[in-house]
Amino acid sequence: MSGRTRLAVRLTPRARADRILGLDETAPGRPVLRAAVAAPASEGRANAALLRLIAREFGLRLGELAIVAGAHSRDKVVEIAGDPEALRRFLLAIRR
Repeated sequence: MSGRTRLAVRLTPRARADRILGLDETAPGRPVLRAAVAAPASEGRANAALLRLIAREFGLRLGELAIVAGAHSRDKVVEIAGDPEALRRFLLAIRR
């Protein structure tokens, strides 16, 4: 099954390394993926690094990802093409 899933992300630019920090909730039942990238938040570099990080961690192509909200904010919404159930399993694994 393929579809599109939206994922809330809280991004920290200028970190030591590109990595997934974990999964939190902004409110009960509203998960947010915490991520850090080494790139600065200028000229879209941090956004591009975030998409590369998510693609690598989720095993996706860059073309399957898009930032649909928050391009100029730490809080973003990334739309992901693919199997929503596979994404759910990945996020549950991060939470543990």
